[in-house]
Amino acid sequence: MNSNTISVIGLGKLGMPLAASLAAKGFQVIGADMDPQKVRAVNEGRSPVFEPGLSELMSAGKERLGATEDLESAVLASEVTFILVPTPSEPLGGFSLRHVLPVCEGIGRALRSKGVFHNVVLTSTVMPGSTANEIRPALETHSGKRCGYDFGLCYNPEFVALGSVLRDMLNPDFVLIGESDSRSGDGLVNIYRKLCNNDPSIARMNFVNAELTKLAVNTFVTTKISFANMLARMCEQLPGADVDTVTSALGLDSRIGRKYLKGAIGYGGPCFPRDNLALAALARSIGAPATLAEATDSSNQQQVGWLAGMVKSRLTKGGRVGILGLAYKANSDVAEKSQGLLLARALTSEGVAVVAYDPVASDNARKILHEHSVDNQRNVGIIFASSADECIRQADVVVIATPWEEFKHLTSPRLARHSPPRVVIDCWRLLNCLDNNDGVAYIPLGVGDLRVRDR
Repeated sequence: MNSNTISVIGLGKLGMPLAASLAAKGFQVIGADMDPQKVRAVNEGRSPVFEPGLSELMSAGKERLGATEDLESAVLASEVTFILVPTPSEPLGGFSLRHVLPVCEGIGRALRSKGVFHNVVLTSTVMPGSTANEIRPALETHSGKRCGYDFGLCYNPEFVALGSVLRDMLNPDFVLIGESDSRSGDGLVNIYRKLCNNDPSIARMNFVNAELTKLAVNTFVTTKISFANMLARMCEQLPGADVDTVTSALGLDSRIGRKYLKGAIGYGGPCFPRDNLALAALARSIGAPATLAEATDSSNQQQVGWLAGMVKSRLTKGGRVGILGLAYKANSDVAEKSQGLLLARALTSEGVAVVAYDPVASDNARKILHEHSVDNQRNVGIIFASSADECIRQADVVVIATPWEEFKHLTSPRLARHSPPRVVIDCWRLLNCLDNNDGVAYIPLGVGDLRVRDR
């Protein structure tokens, strides 16, 4: 299948990196988005979203990358179309297709006038059954053509993390493809052979198996994170115990592996929490138990309450808490369901004053937390600091909630305060050099009594 020109519908956090990656690898790429600001940014050579390395990659493929607000013209000018639009979570945990189906209608209208085979690739995460029962019929109805004969359809979700999207996209552990027919799957495989820097395994299957696999992978990872967090809480109560020592040994077992075994605090962001809930919602809807997924979500939600309690136990009356890190992970500006943001919300709801700082996510966190504005009369609320040092100076207890690189370089002189010492709760154990430093009461999570050593 000729796939020299590719259209990418949706120029957001995943669509824009995919479009830039494809262009950098030699494909002609037409991005399409309803947001005129995003389209203008792409056509002016600027990235419309924050992602490390994205601007540089766009520059590498600038001669082959353009954007339009006209979805149908993008489809008509290409041989393959990737769909990367939001699929918001619904109240019961499933995913809405309210953005996907209108896109499918537009693609279908364009396909109606095309006389050549066109491959449609759905990358947005959907519930099992959606591709076959809703997306394929929408494309067929509006195109008047048959899937698998006149056009192809693949479900091809990405396994990437914001902050490392480009690395993950260009070096995937594996590529997951749910395909309507072998011709469509073969065409997508050829694209990935050219796109990837590595030689990933490729798992090809029908739609429903691919849809279930996507949810299952992320739910398994969240379970692994929660298991490591459980061990961290146990180590904190055992003199001499260190979760890093325990999980490093666990990771040596090939049945377990090292990834996602950093015992710290809960997971957040736009994917892990909702994919876990979606798998549980699916299980309930079909009468199959998913108690492990439900327990993982419950365990994760308990982390913030537990951390808030620990912070308050170290805070003197009228004191202020400093939170370093509002992004759900380092190298991202996304604050959605981040532990730092949830901690700030939990503390302020109980009348605790908070000052917070993040290198890039403060504006997004401010939008989410706008209802928690500062109450000057009670001196309660959230203040956003312009630097880590400003945040620290105003705080009695400092919590390192996101493992940003700049926080790894905090030193005793910057953190210390006498009478009483400033409390530093290090959720990620970034600052072990602070052990027993004068002016700092250092508390690394996941570690028992520091005075006890193995013999």
